Amino acid sequence: MRRNSPISLLAVGHACVDLYQGAVAALVPFFVAERAYGYAAASGLVLAASLLSSVAQPLFGALTDRWAMPWLLPTGTLLGGAGIALSGLSGSYGLTLVFVAVSGIGVAAYHPEAARVARLAARGSHSAMSRFSLGGNIGFALAPLVVSFAIGQGSLRWTPVLVLPALAGAALCVPVLRMLARSRAGTSGASAPRGADDVASFVKLSLAVVFRSVVFTGLSTFVALHAQQRTEGGTTAGTVALFLLFLGGAVGSLLGGFLADRHGRVRVSRWSYLLSAAAVAGVVYAPGPAMFLFVALTSAGLYVPFSLQVTLGQDYLPSRMGTASGVTLGLTVSIGGLIAPLLGHLADSTTLRTALTPLIAMPVLSWLLFRTLPDPTPPEAPTPLQEPGDSAPAGPPTPASSTRKAPS
Repeated sequence: MRRNSPISLLAVGHACVDLYQGAVAALVPFFVAERAYGYAAASGLVLAASLLSSVAQPLFGALTDRWAMPWLLPTGTLLGGAGIALSGLSGSYGLTLVFVAVSGIGVAAYHPEAARVARLAARGSHSAMSRFSLGGNIGFALAPLVVSFAIGQGSLRWTPVLVLPALAGAALCVPVLRMLARSRAGTSGASAPRGADDVASFVKLSLAVVFRSVVFTGLSTFVALHAQQRTEGGTTAGTVALFLLFLGGAVGSLLGGFLADRHGRVRVSRWSYLLSAAAVAGVVYAPGPAMFLFVALTSAGLYVPFSLQVTLGQDYLPSRMGTASGVTLGLTVSIGGLIAPLLGHLADSTTLRTALTPLIAMPVLSWLLFRTLPDPTPPEAPTPLQEPGDSAPAGPPTPASSTRKAPS
């Protein structure tokens, strides 16, 4: 428990932060009902949160490469919660948009530095990193339930209640940051050599993440409607399909870390993407209820490489780990959302199944890119975070902890 508590605290804190990514979409029906927002206005809120957050993450990553900013963990958490908490208090669409954007910036500020600290806490374990990623998945999936519980029986004036997860998440950051400070204090000031950046491999990895984002975003947007058409089960069938899509992601995140510790990140990701292509084909073409099985398999397959890609990006760019985290966690993920309207237009022009068919090729493209990638060995094991009473870590400091400037 002492060994695992830092990554466990970070995973729960990650859940608290990513809850606010899902909360924006969960609030849309309430904005439409109480303020008569149209589809364009409602989608503008979602776009302001998701796109701004995704684009800003690499910028925050670049900053954390230059200066150590562990304080971004509690600060980003509080900003994410404060923006959502204030979004329901003003009748002005402009102010609502600003508050939602503030929440997106808070989420963006949190992730690159959190990924770096989680890598330290994981002590080289891919299973531990998968638990950190799982926390975010759970938070996102719980957002509709939390929003419904907080304001479902009232009105938007109850949105301040939604700041409570942020307060809890920020409090959980405090012991982790204390452990980080003790780890730094226990290391010498000598600089450890960094590994060489492999920019070509990082670009290929980023493209693979883009293709993964396209297929997952496309399915999450249209799988409920597709399930209704294929099974004639009405809205219940659509709800079940979405639930399986999220549940499979939780299973895949844990499975990915377990397998990578034994077989290597690149090899596991290759097989996962190849199997995902077959599973997506089953989602699109399997008859009747059989499609539900393929939805679960697709989700698990697409989430197996999720946390592995974050650490791969960090190892391909060891001198810019924050930037790598920001790109793999943010920018490349958002591109899938830009493709969804094109799929919708194609579905309007043909059929939904025809529009979903190109998604089968996306995991294949990711698989082809992973076939060209090496499985890097980190230059040095990360300096572990120290629990109270633990002795200082022995050996030279790592690049992630010793070559960065101290925060001002």
